Amino acid sequence: MTVPTAHQSATHTEFELNCALELLFYGYKGFTAQPDAILAARGLARVHHRILYFVGRQGGLSVNQLLGKLGVTKQALNAPLRQLQEAGLITASPSEIDKRVKCLALTEEGIALEEKLSGAQRIILDRVFAECGSQAESGFKQVLGVLAKITQPERS
Repeated sequence: MTVPTAHQSATHTEFELNCALELLFYGYKGFTAQPDAILAARGLARVHHRILYFVGRQGGLSVNQLLGKLGVTKQALNAPLRQLQEAGLITASPSEIDKRVKCLALTEEGIALEEKLSGAQRIILDRVFAECGSQAESGFKQVLGVLAKITQPERS
């Protein structure tokens, strides 16, 4: 008698999928450990890193654009964004085009913190890509791209 599983796949066994899950769990734990420790020392969490990262990549990002990138509600973004502003890591200023729109930018301190957090992760990725080679790097990016795409909530 076979025990039914939560997931039936035509191409992968549950064991194979569980092995992939374990690797993802352990890899992500290692990938986020150093940034999480830096954030915790400042009373911040992973959500703050994501905000700092996206604002740092695109200065002048509006709050609505940030909401779209993060895929969260205004309510979910409000508290962590306010904390980053109060900590002097992010500024919000009116857009030159539309004064009702707030544009976000990192302060000098915000730039330094974001570089410390993401820099640690870029070092890890560089080491992994160097060890695994360009084909594995392409495959990794393809897998994560599809994972991001299929797990995004549908927007109306």
